Amino acid sequence: MRIYTTITGPLGELLVTGERTAAARGGVALVSVAFSGQARAFGVRPEWRRDDDAFTEVRRQFREYFAGERTGFGLGLAAAGGTAFQQRVWTALEAIPYGETTAYGTLTGRVGEPRDRVRAVAAAVGANPLLIVRPCHRVVGADGALTGYAGGIERKRHLLDHEAAQQTLPV
Repeated sequence: MRIYTTITGPLGELLVTGERTAAARGGVALVSVAFSGQARAFGVRPEWRRDDDAFTEVRRQFREYFAGERTGFGLGLAAAGGTAFQQRVWTALEAIPYGETTAYGTLTGRVGEPRDRVRAVAAAVGANPLLIVRPCHRVVGADGALTGYAGGIERKRHLLDHEAAQQTLPV
């Protein structure tokens, strides 16, 4: 059964869905993280059950991320949906370091695809169901331009500025 909660943060409300499993840290494997009102947004389905308590660990990690105390997420992820190609791209997203960006063309090479497949890679990035957790916001245009983000360009800018600011803090 799919369970969900909402998390309010500095960029608005996040709809977080998951599945209960003893194998995942905190007992929930994430299925999706989306902003309210984002492109291709989905709503809560009648068969889903709200379970705020099940997402305690998820809430803690998001709070730490937005407070600048966390540079990555240690959450269980549900078995990835999507095609094998999308899963390869999503795995490559997880390797982009905190506070850094990479271009779509560079990402295309990292997943072993020829340059003419950059649009397919960009589409796979756009289909990422785990915003912020799987950092698709770190992918930019070849010239560094902020392009395409399901949560909106302003949120993408905020996330990148947030991560860059944390990089400049003394250790």
